[in-house]
Amino acid sequence: MAKRDFYDVLGVGKGADAAEIKKAYRKKAKELHPDRNADNPDAEAQFKEANEAYEILKDAEKKAAYDRYGHAAFDGGMGGGPRAGGFGGQGDFASAFSDVFEDLFGGFSGQRGGGRQRAARGSDLRYNLRISLEEAYNGLQKSITVPNLSTCDDCHGSGAEGGAEPQGCPTCSGMGKVRAQQGFFTVERTCPTCSGSGQIVKNPCQGCGGAGRIQKEKALSVNIPAGVETGTRIRLSGEGEAGLRGGPQGDLYIFIEVDDHDIFQRDGMDLFCRVPVSMVSAALGGEIEVPTIDGGRSRVKVPEGSQSGRQMRLRSKGMPALRGAGQGDMYIELAVETPVKLTSKQKELLREFEDSCASSNNPNANGFFEKVKGFWDDMKG
Repeated sequence: MAKRDFYDVLGVGKGADAAEIKKAYRKKAKELHPDRNADNPDAEAQFKEANEAYEILKDAEKKAAYDRYGHAAFDGGMGGGPRAGGFGGQGDFASAFSDVFEDLFGGFSGQRGGGRQRAARGSDLRYNLRISLEEAYNGLQKSITVPNLSTCDDCHGSGAEGGAEPQGCPTCSGMGKVRAQQGFFTVERTCPTCSGSGQIVKNPCQGCGGAGRIQKEKALSVNIPAGVETGTRIRLSGEGEAGLRGGPQGDLYIFIEVDDHDIFQRDGMDLFCRVPVSMVSAALGGEIEVPTIDGGRSRVKVPEGSQSGRQMRLRSKGMPALRGAGQGDMYIELAVETPVKLTSKQKELLREFEDSCASSNNPNANGFFEKVKGFWDDMKG
């Protein structure tokens, strides 16, 4: 039976580039895979045909020869031309299918390209740091102690006694992977002897037990900039865990949490301070002294007839910007305080004061009760 045109097998035109050919092959490989076509006796043959076509067309030189001479370029008819090899030998099949297999199924070891695992980067670490609102306002230099996996000083991270170099793994010949034949598939998996490193330590270091890393307490000085708030993250490059087999260190991330304050409430760059004032001060007006986050004091004028909830703004008395110039504001909120534990004389004076008041002295109350009266009248109607 004559071979089908390789372009027709993959469903692409002769002008298709490498990316189009690979995409078409991936689609065919999914459609024709024998595991997905158990009820189709022709699926395996079609699958092999697609692999053979891809093996030729993915290679620029083979593709050029095929475009010029067709199948004759690879079946010996051209007298010494390149030969595809079919699928009698597993090497060509593996090279054709491995380009796409990792894209479809993610590979066997989580790495592309096979071979020995590279030196692994150390893990990143997280450290939660609580600071006060005053410290967030001013910024500070903070000393912290972080439990960490550090490079062993005895073996310098190699895991071998005296710092000797590890030896190549005899099971995988230093490749970090072993292969097994399953039908016409070549399955590749991580070497069980060396766990994919391609190396073994015959004489483990006494200090770290061959791990190359030991647990240590690491003291660090952290610069906390002014203006940080809860959730701010500071990255210290290379201060995380030591890498395996001489790999680079991970990073340390400092997560800031700013404690609540007894006086101030924060909203971004702005601060809020609720200040109680006497009924008399609110009615007659006056001045009050309020604290500021920088440790200073500011005098604020209370307007005559102020009600609870009234706010006054102090410009640039809030928190500094974390990045760039600028500073937030501070808002003073008045809380008019009702007097308690009154004497008989004080009660008498208040009754006299109430009797002397006109409706205009309590505009909010009068307006409210007028609305209530109207509501009741409507209900009766």
